[in-house]
Parts: sequence; C-alpha cells; structure tokens
Amino acid sequence: MKKQSSPFNLKNSIIGLFTGFINGVFGSGGGTLLVPILNNILEVEEHKSHATALAVIIFLSTTSSIIYISKGTFDMNLTAQAAFGSIIGGIIGAKLLCKVNGKFLRIGFGIVMIIAACRMVF
Repeated sequence: MKKQSSPFNLKNSIIGLFTGFINGVFGSGGGTLLVPILNNILEVEEHKSHATALAVIIFLSTTSSIIYISKGTFDMNLTAQAAFGSIIGGIIGAKLLCKVNGKFLRIGFGIVMIIAACRMVF
C-alpha cells in the first residue's frame, strides 16, 4: 500500500516564507529566487520550476500589493500602464517557455539575473 503524502510540507513552507519575505521587503524578487531554489534544492525540472515560480508570484504579488495599496505606496496610473504590457509579455513568454529546452532556460535566466544584479549594484 502506497503511503499517502501530507498536503503540508515544512520545507516547502519555509521556502515560501523566505520568498514571500524577500518579495515583501524588496517589492519583487521572491519569484526570481524561487526558480533556482526549486531547481537546486527541491530538484524540480527546469520548465516546471519556471512555471511554478510564475504561479507562486500571483500569491506573492497579491499579498504584497494589498499591503502597498492600503499604505498608499503605489502609482495607479503607472500600475495600469505596466500591467497592460505585462499581460502581453506574459502571454508571449508563457508560450515560449514550452518551446525552449531546459539548458537554454537555465542559461537565459542566469544572464538576465547577472544583468539585473549589475544594474542594481552599479
């Protein structure tokens, strides 16, 4: 008889706590950190890591946004404009995710992370 797994996993919840904290403090980044965590710590396949991180971002962003909105720390006009472009880009990106191999995803994601880090530091 197969052992039934518990729906609650402490390790996954701690990872969620960490990524949620990072996202809350910096306004983003939780989902970005989640990809390498899923790949390297939980050994999740590359495509599934990216897709899972995107799904988790919904909860990260919604929770943080509610707090930011309640504090008045956002620009509604800018948010609406960026959201429009983000929806289009999200559709294109999600369709491309299914068409590229894992090695390309890993290298491409790494390059984007390096560029982002350099822009933040310099």
